[in-house]
Amino acid sequence: MFSGKTEELIRRMRRVQIARQNLVIVKPAVDTRYSENHIVSHSQLRVESQTVKSSGEILKLAKHAQVVGIDEVQFFDKGILEVCRILARQRKRVIVAGLDKDFRGQPFGLMPHLMAEAEFVTKTVAICVICGNPAGFTQRLVASKEQVLIGETDSYEARCRNCFEAPPEEE
Repeated sequence: MFSGKTEELIRRMRRVQIARQNLVIVKPAVDTRYSENHIVSHSQLRVESQTVKSSGEILKLAKHAQVVGIDEVQFFDKGILEVCRILARQRKRVIVAGLDKDFRGQPFGLMPHLMAEAEFVTKTVAICVICGNPAGFTQRLVASKEQVLIGETDSYEARCRNCFEAPPEEE
């Protein structure tokens, strides 16, 4: 979190708009932090999007799109991998943004598989709030064992590998 993933997705989607290409931008229904019909970065940049409950809905929405943007891809169901494959086979440019690791520092959802399928991967990192080094980990600040817990600076902060404190292993 806080590495600029959504901001980068918004930047790329704006370039698609400038190029006058048909696009669709989607986000999972579980992400209700800032807006129902926009993806919004932590710095409040925003672009209009559609909210979907399942990955299968994306295929219908993307029927006429040349470019498909997907935010918070780690929150989608397991079908998201095949949806991205189908869209790519349809010669659509698919740009996804999401976390590669969960609050335990473990691979998050299908992100490792999506990264393996991608022709290009841009990995952004935040700045560690403890020491200022590059931060590739998300430190959860609230007590919860749920893998998916939607939150912002009240619930999470960016940490580097050395400052990250993995939660105790579950028994």
